[in-house]
Amino acid sequence: MKAILINEYGDTDQLVIRDIPTPSPSADEVLIEVKAFGINRAEIYMRQGLWGDVAKVSGIECVGEIAQAPSGAFRKGQKVAAIMGGMGRTRNGSYAQMTCLPAGNVFALDTQMKWSDLAAIPESYATAWSCLFGNMNIAPGQTVFIRGGTSALGQAAINIASNIPDVTVISSTRNTQSADFLKQIGCADVLIEGPDLHKTMRKKFLQGIDAVMDIVGNTTLLDSLQMVKKGGTVCNAGFLGGGDPISFNPLLDMPSSVNLNFFASFMLGTEGYPLSQIPMQTIIERAATGIYRAKPARVFRFDDISSAHQLMEANGATGKIVVEL
Repeated sequence: MKAILINEYGDTDQLVIRDIPTPSPSADEVLIEVKAFGINRAEIYMRQGLWGDVAKVSGIECVGEIAQAPSGAFRKGQKVAAIMGGMGRTRNGSYAQMTCLPAGNVFALDTQMKWSDLAAIPESYATAWSCLFGNMNIAPGQTVFIRGGTSALGQAAINIASNIPDVTVISSTRNTQSADFLKQIGCADVLIEGPDLHKTMRKKFLQGIDAVMDIVGNTTLLDSLQMVKKGGTVCNAGFLGGGDPISFNPLLDMPSSVNLNFFASFMLGTEGYPLSQIPMQTIIERAATGIYRAKPARVFRFDDISSAHQLMEANGATGKIVVEL
């Protein structure tokens, strides 16, 4: 089979297409014929070698059809979406014609959506759903701030949260031209990113808001903590601003009675985070009918993977970048 390999850690020219053996699934695994996959920032860091040694074939998600399922949990030809399960990190991932992963990291799907449209959904929406309902416990009547709203994960969170009855969604962007777009997909208000953004938020909400989903990450996390009210929650859900560590003194930087937590999608499919907690079929149906605006921002060919990575590194796409086989 053909696969995109990391030749050496480095720039996009290190992504090369090679023929490698097709993997054979064990009893608790499935083999998927990959039809399309989304590009994620994690894969940029993997390619650069910033996360240590990883699998030669990157890719943490895909959509496609079951080629083999020894356990019988899936039927041959069944449409599925797959997320993590070590893909791209401890085992070869989805940048290939075939990928093999644990059956517990696979969603069965019933849909007529195009593969390229379908590929824009799994990772972003599964992560957003987990953050909003698992880590943040969003409920009707609350106000939530999605920090980094133009990202694929940010847009997924806005789509989901804004369709919860009586939830007010606010977001942020560095680009003033993106504000109208974020309002179109469900934001009641949009703030322009900058230092001490919590001061702007506190002028609008004197007592603070209920929750922040911070996708920008370490560079804004301390500021986000100052936005929420007593009993409120900040969920660190990304690292758009980079992964450099921060100096954090709880006595000085942590407001009293504010909850701080973290979610990473590599937990999906593990014992504490089963995929059954995520209604992926419902999410797909809402995307198909336009309730969730989940179209990919750009679609690339398999042999143009370097351009897809370049676009993500340049922050040149407002939304999900997809590669179709």
